[in-house]
Amino acid sequence: MDLAAQTCIPCREGAPTLTQAELEALLPQLPGWTVVEQHHLQRSLRFPDFQSALDWVMAAGAICEAQGHHAEFMLGWGHAEAVIYTHKVDGLTQADAVLAAKFNTIGSGAG
Repeated sequence: MDLAAQTCIPCREGAPTLTQAELEALLPQLPGWTVVEQHHLQRSLRFPDFQSALDWVMAAGAICEAQGHHAEFMLGWGHAEAVIYTHKVDGLTQADAVLAAKFNTIGSGAG
């Protein structure tokens, strides 16, 4: 099923994180995202100005609120970065992949 069409399902503390094989199977649906140390997803985006970067972060933040699953953001002139992982398990879960896919639906800046 298309990840972006799914809903983030909260996990319990101590739930298993995604395996390397599971992550590799999901990555084709997450263009632009990098798995860092099998712990979190990261994406850096470029924009023509500060306002465009801020608009992207605000749209991504609205998705976080609607899904009840929150990312970490860094914002500056012409760039934004998102980092996603599940704090309860200190690693990656299906909900993280769903959130990343949803972020991809709002545009991607220039890179």
